[in-house]
Amino acid sequence: MPTLLPRHAALWTTAVVAVSALVLALERDPAWWYLAVPGALLTLTGIHDLIQTRHSILRNYPIVGHLRFILEAIRPEIRQYFFEDDRDKSPFSRVQRSLVYQRAKEQIDKRPFGTQLDVYENHYEWINHSMAPSSIADTDFRITVGGPDCSQPVSLSVLNISAMSFGALSANAILALNRGAKMGGFAHDTGEGGISRYHLEAGGDLIWNIGSGYFGCRDAQGQFSEAAFIENATRPQVRMIEIKLSQGAKPGHGGILPGAKVTAEIAAARGVPQGTDCISPAAHREFSTPVGLLHFVARLRRLSGGKPVGFKMCVGHPWEWFAIAKAMLKTGITPDFIVVDGAEGGTGAAPIEFTDHVGTPLREALHLVHNTLVGINLRDRIKIGASGKIVSAFDMARTLALGADWCNSARAFMFAIGCIQSQSCHTDKCPTGVATQDPRRQRALVVTDKAPRVAHFHRNTRQALAELLQAAGIEHPDSLQTSHIACRLSDDHVTLLSTVLPEMEHGALLAGKLERPVYRVAWPMADPDSFQPLRPLSEALAQTLTQTR
Repeated sequence: MPTLLPRHAALWTTAVVAVSALVLALERDPAWWYLAVPGALLTLTGIHDLIQTRHSILRNYPIVGHLRFILEAIRPEIRQYFFEDDRDKSPFSRVQRSLVYQRAKEQIDKRPFGTQLDVYENHYEWINHSMAPSSIADTDFRITVGGPDCSQPVSLSVLNISAMSFGALSANAILALNRGAKMGGFAHDTGEGGISRYHLEAGGDLIWNIGSGYFGCRDAQGQFSEAAFIENATRPQVRMIEIKLSQGAKPGHGGILPGAKVTAEIAAARGVPQGTDCISPAAHREFSTPVGLLHFVARLRRLSGGKPVGFKMCVGHPWEWFAIAKAMLKTGITPDFIVVDGAEGGTGAAPIEFTDHVGTPLREALHLVHNTLVGINLRDRIKIGASGKIVSAFDMARTLALGADWCNSARAFMFAIGCIQSQSCHTDKCPTGVATQDPRRQRALVVTDKAPRVAHFHRNTRQALAELLQAAGIEHPDSLQTSHIACRLSDDHVTLLSTVLPEMEHGALLAGKLERPVYRVAWPMADPDSFQPLRPLSEALAQTLTQTR
């Protein structure tokens, strides 16, 4: 208790004064006992709430925070009739959030009485099981990332923490995530906000995300600095380098962190002056063409000492992605990995139009990237990561079946450290201390309590994935195919995902086999020396229609 007294001196003083006043009042009139007992109980409850470490809400909102848990207890009666269904996704359903909380807290994640889903509604999906289930002894599924030009390949878990910057998340959130990653043996993507001291303190593996602002590797003028890059890239804790081309939250949109929010710690992590506006341009300045991008990849790989270097993107115009693929063929330079970020992803606040209507959703984007690499015979050289509302083991299984080698998750790990989806991330008033720079609010997030939850969620989700694989007769996630996933398209039409999203034939694009419309239209438009199309889209569509007829 001595360490807590100074921290809560005002609260303890108030409690002593209140008790003293009640004692004096009782001497005058015993009827004050009716107020004394409840008052004492509330005071003790408030003190307990402030000093306990398990519930962030109670640390920031003592006493009144209990209302949330009371409402939770009667939720089936209240929410069912007055608010929302358990499976209303806004953007994550109650069921999804509860699953993360249960696995993070090591609570029972099983449910009785059958599914709550309508298995006959359109777009219902499932994984087909086998009459000969497999047996998996080691559930620590890992893959090796690093192509032929990489001298320091990395053993990576199939589930990792997706990009979230310090500045968007609090110091305590970064500490808890990285410490949890260290405990669980998986990787933590820094986000484009640079490598802060909170990323380094726990020693967890880092994927250094470099955006258009070049935070952590820029000079005083905001240009890319090789010296600053080498200083961070050669840290043993930095295992991979990821160039951010675009993100699911707001693809094609830059950003600005107002100077008032650029604290000394944020300025140090980003390499910018304290108190001045911190700008992330919409486009990179180190390259402007697909070929230029790949030369930048090779440059960073050389400067980092041969670590895996790749890029992250939310797919937009297909001919721009095809132009990058053609640039790989032209230069012979390949990234070690590509992270596909679905348009449904994104922890960052964005204009509503971007949130709802810009970018390609994960399934179509991932399928396009995977098939293109298969079609140009480069799939075996390049690993693919994927992110976009991945919460459960089935989310992972479906994503891996569509061509990903590993999955990233951002918001699920936010739930693991206490996020309640209040959607106040951009206001600096996060009630759980996850997405705020307010010291008073972020003290609610106790790192020693939340870090193990990060590791627990990772391990239990991985174990759930192993159980799915065993049921399907598979021994490793890399054996998952779209033929393992079934989906209902309509009342009388059930098919395999491989029918809806068919696999590309190896080398098909090199052989000129442009069977699917997106390839017939956009592949001839792609120019490895420019992100601009070789001809207008309208002309390409007209020619395709003529050929079809």
